[in-house]
Amino acid sequence: MSSTKIERRVFLKNEECPIRNVVAQIGDKWSILILFSLVDGPDRFNALKSRIQGISQRMLTQTLRDLERDGYVLRTVYPQVPVKVEYELTELGRGLAASVWKLVSWADSHHEEIRSSRAHYDQQQV
Repeated sequence: MSSTKIERRVFLKNEECPIRNVVAQIGDKWSILILFSLVDGPDRFNALKSRIQGISQRMLTQTLRDLERDGYVLRTVYPQVPVKVEYELTELGRGLAASVWKLVSWADSHHEEIRSSRAHYDQQQV
């Protein structure tokens, strides 16, 4: 029997780890919902807030800032009265949305199976 040791991946706790640095950021509770809300084109803050049920104004503001900081979302301010602000996906954001689409589709296809598994697990924990 061979005793070769399998080298396992190490996930560093620093800026060099793409999972911690990139995936964790977009994997939060709201980022993907915001990205997919912008897939069809630019939208205003209140329109986004009304379409993403349950998100607070503060959380939408912070998540949009984070997405803008990372280069996924562009914020455009139009100098008019009242000031008009629109958010839209950048090329990087559209690429991310396209990449994440497979995961979103998978989640949609397997949602009932996952819910059933959770219910079964929860019943066994009682």
